[in-house]
Amino acid sequence: MTTFVLVHGGWHGSWCWRRVTPLLVEKGHEVHAPTLTGVGDRAHLHGPDTGLHTHVEDVVAVLEIDDLQDVVLVGHSAGGAVITGVAQRCAHRLRELVYLDAFVPKPGQSILDTLTPQRRQFFTAAVDALDRIVLDPDTGMDGWAVTDPADRDWVRPRLRPHPLRALADPLPPGPVPEVPRRFVHCTVKPGHDSFAGFAAAAGADPSWRLDEIAAGHDAMITAPAELAALLAD
Repeated sequence: MTTFVLVHGGWHGSWCWRRVTPLLVEKGHEVHAPTLTGVGDRAHLHGPDTGLHTHVEDVVAVLEIDDLQDVVLVGHSAGGAVITGVAQRCAHRLRELVYLDAFVPKPGQSILDTLTPQRRQFFTAAVDALDRIVLDPDTGMDGWAVTDPADRDWVRPRLRPHPLRALADPLPPGPVPEVPRRFVHCTVKPGHDSFAGFAAAAGADPSWRLDEIAAGHDAMITAPAELAALLAD
């Protein structure tokens, strides 16, 4: 039995794991899928100080309050920065870090720092008066390769603006302790692949494991069975 903690990416919430969680539970695993502050069912809790440190604290609190040990910590997309920050805080509770088509910023670096100038401008131009990045749902789903109309109808009303500081705040400068790392690259992309570079770096580093899944960026929604099998491997 493995204990999984699944950390969602930007504009999502714990709801996005709803198709994966029961598949892992059926195999006898324990699954926790917290919603980060300011999005999903916790969108109403967004405030001017909500940022990367808040999201790291959200996950650390789950690990500590439930006294979770030997955890496989999965971060999707922007959740990659979150799980890296969690590893800086409590690596002793972790078995493995899994970056699911995720950003892998270095200590002292933010997610925005890893983007091309064009992508950085795309996000910063969409910031509202509350310092949230407001993403058009259909534009987002186009980029995430969510193509099935039923999936799009399910996802669209659940997306919420994402705190800018979650992407703009840098990780603390301290080192990331040695924890086994895996990168899962989603290979079906309709346009620019922001995660190909991270996948290539993982594949060139013998301390990482690199897996691929023939699905779009939101594999937990469009290919839940394949993703659950890969995570449980």
